[in-house]
Amino acid sequence: MSLLKVRGLEAGYGFPVVRGVDFDVEAGETAVLFGLNGAGKTTTVSVIAGLLRPESGSILFDGEEVAGRSAAELVERGVVLVPEGRRVFPGLPVLANLRLGAWTHRRSRSLLDERLDRVFDYFPILRDRASQAAGTLSGGEQQMLAIGRALMSGPRLLLLDEASLGLSPAMTKTVFRVVDRINDDGVTVLMVEQNVGVLPFADRVLVMEKGSMVFEGVGEDAQQAHLRERYMGGAA
Repeated sequence: MSLLKVRGLEAGYGFPVVRGVDFDVEAGETAVLFGLNGAGKTTTVSVIAGLLRPESGSILFDGEEVAGRSAAELVERGVVLVPEGRRVFPGLPVLANLRLGAWTHRRSRSLLDERLDRVFDYFPILRDRASQAAGTLSGGEQQMLAIGRALMSGPRLLLLDEASLGLSPAMTKTVFRVVDRINDDGVTVLMVEQNVGVLPFADRVLVMEKGSMVFEGVGEDAQQAHLRERYMGGAA
């Protein structure tokens, strides 16, 4: 069953960026959305997350129309975005950043503790850095924190925008493996990426070009050389 169904999505910033995009993400999948810079990937996930209102089209989440709903409402429904650039609160400690992710559930101490334990299981370094200001973390640690903060809200659909951007190859692999664990634990994932190293973890591959969806298929289909060369910036 499709957890996310997008049909005829049109969106932009006073000028068209996304044009008639259709795709599905099944419950329990990790889907990866590829495309070169300017393809419309970030605009697409921003609309799904409620940060940008669509001009037209339908977004069904678990069978319910959510196009145009606010980001706050969508977080409560389980749609959570980790934005490009991480955007942690640099002056606050790691622990405070994580707790802010669970703001809508802040009155439940047991739930907060349970989710903190899960985040620290995924990212043990964050437990060690709990009292450290987020702005003093490395880029990779800040990415872990951004993902951990999103997990604190209890997402059903986790949207990750360019999680590997600016990370070392080793840290990128670590992040991809942890996201795979998160998916195995029952969270459906939609990742925006340009790094083809994520392909082994993808159940579904989507490719955008100039605001339109030009390819959708299972992970193995994207191993074709012409897809890499034309839509993903060449061989890995």
